[in-house]
Amino acid sequence: MAKLTLTTFMTLDGVMQAPGGPDEDRTDGFEYGGWSVPFADEDFGRFMNEVFERVDCFLLGRRTYEIFASYWPKVTDENDPIASRLNSLPKYVVSRTLDKADWNNSTVISGDLTEEVNRLKQGPGREVQVHGSARLAQSLIALGLLDELNVLVFPVFLGKGRRLFPDGGAPTAFELTGHRTTSTGVTIQTYRPTGPAEFGTYELGE
Repeated sequence: MAKLTLTTFMTLDGVMQAPGGPDEDRTDGFEYGGWSVPFADEDFGRFMNEVFERVDCFLLGRRTYEIFASYWPKVTDENDPIASRLNSLPKYVVSRTLDKADWNNSTVISGDLTEEVNRLKQGPGREVQVHGSARLAQSLIALGLLDELNVLVFPVFLGKGRRLFPDGGAPTAFELTGHRTTSTGVTIQTYRPTGPAEFGTYELGE
């Protein structure tokens, strides 16, 4: 049984919108696209290669799918660990507005998200991977469907933009299962959910 993982780039104030370029996503007047690029280094690249080495299929939101489909098919180096997998492996696009997906080995899914995710996880392999896909990621978090979360926190504050963690959903505790820091100060943290969040108090007893 495969596990569902999310890998996401995030600013110190939780923004995940348009990390890769100024025109990637200007929704709601977002002007700071490309904020992750100045922090890219070998450590960052090494971690992302490790992530893509474990993937068996992708689950993407419509916007991220369209961004990826406009870029990665142009990267034709079969030895590129990211492009080779994105271009060849199955890609499932969660959308109720997209009629078809033309990128190689792509399928549009529009049914119940929990049912679709569980169906994908029942297949053979190691990981069903979500990258970016802000609205989809928020839904997966709120529904408690993620098995693992890779959060790359970049040392920059933007003050506006679409944030990762949604309001709503059940309070959940996570275990830190891996962490490292890149030479440019990006912290990479891997978490897995462990159950309901617990609560206590620091108040002194009488």
